[in-house]
Amino acid sequence: MRAVILKKQGDIDQLSMAELPIPTPNDNQVLIRVHSISVNPTDIYARKNPALDYIFNNETPKILGWDVSGVIEAVGINAKNFTIGDEVFGLLNFPTFTTSGHAKAYAEYVVADIDDIALKPSNISHDAAAAAGMAALTTWQPLSKKPIKMGDRVLITAAGGGVGHFAVQFAKYFGAYVIAVASGSKKELVMSLGADEFVDYQKTDFLEVIEPVDYVIEGLRDEHIGKTLRIVKKGGTLLSLWSHIEGSEWEKRAKELDVHAYYNAVVSNGKDMTAIAGLMKQGVVKSHVSKKFKLEEMALAHMELEKNHTAGKIIVNP
Repeated sequence: MRAVILKKQGDIDQLSMAELPIPTPNDNQVLIRVHSISVNPTDIYARKNPALDYIFNNETPKILGWDVSGVIEAVGINAKNFTIGDEVFGLLNFPTFTTSGHAKAYAEYVVADIDDIALKPSNISHDAAAAAGMAALTTWQPLSKKPIKMGDRVLITAAGGGVGHFAVQFAKYFGAYVIAVASGSKKELVMSLGADEFVDYQKTDFLEVIEPVDYVIEGLRDEHIGKTLRIVKKGGTLLSLWSHIEGSEWEKRAKELDVHAYYNAVVSNGKDMTAIAGLMKQGVVKSHVSKKFKLEEMALAHMELEKNHTAGKIIVNP
């Protein structure tokens, strides 16, 4: 099979095409012929940052990627809920801060733990399914712990990005009044997904035009949290999608403001993927794919994502 390997951590010139054996699933895995791969910011960090080398578990070759959608071609003996020919998708074997997670998804075939995948709805494409892995789970999982209530005013930053465009839809699903903050080029997208108000951060400071809100979904990092905390009502909630809150200056500031601020690390979870699949089947949630690349163009996909202006998701097709 063809795969994109990472020779060593660094720039995009470390990504290289290779011919490798097709992997064999163990008893609790399935073999997936990959139709679509979703590229995430985490892929970029893992490619660049030697401190994240532990995720590869000392295995060679190193292969990035965690989000896939495809068709099952072989099953382990314990994969009783799946059969050959099933169309499935998921976030595979995602690492934690202390454990490895070498999913090896940048390839024509990948093995997946049965607990990480869900059946793909027949009415959505493989591209749309792959796009709804890590990006959708990143917001869905924390919202199940600290739910948005019907009628809450919710501010979402980076609302037009991969995670943000799912956050808008989930907030609407829970009955929120959604205020989306993004660049003006993404206004049409986020409004089409259900946002009630839009603020172009390039032209307007949301603190000057928005009344206090019940809930913030913060899609930006670090110091921006200090700004969004100021828009949350007393007793309200701020979910940070990227920056740790516990033990940080933002935890102290949030307590001073009587705001519940928290961070949640995304994990692979087939049950959560199944819940998202149900919403996609109903048409409640949809993926926006802005650009597609071929497997041999993976470096170009990384370059595009590194511009930090992507609307929705970038997909690679083996």
